[in-house]
Amino acid sequence: MNTILIDTDILLDVGLGREPFVESSSTVLEYAENGQVKAFIAWHSIANFYYITEKGNPNKTNIGFIQDLLQFVKISPTKTQDALFAISLGLPDFEDALQVAAANAINASYILTRNIKHYKKSPIPAMTPAEFIQI
Repeated sequence: MNTILIDTDILLDVGLGREPFVESSSTVLEYAENGQVKAFIAWHSIANFYYITEKGNPNKTNIGFIQDLLQFVKISPTKTQDALFAISLGLPDFEDALQVAAANAINASYILTRNIKHYKKSPIPAMTPAEFIQI
């Protein structure tokens, strides 16, 4: 069974219903919910998701989304050494480096993201949800 780290952009695709990405991103979350993959997110993804979806969302349904998500997606256990690892990676975006460190902490098979270009130096392969579904 694959262990995956789900990047914040995938959560945003589902939470905000972003077309044309919502379908493949939702499928990945369904795999997690059905136990077909072991899925994790980075701790800071919760804050990023909340902050982005809170804007213009008077109903505050984003907390419900997070609560539901955490029933079948776990938080990657990271520590100070993982943040230092992220710094050492030299990725162009520090937030992406933190995602890699979170993936590394769980020995992830893949990082699922739509931002593939920022993960070129990642020691863990990054792919889109659509690519992951094909394998």
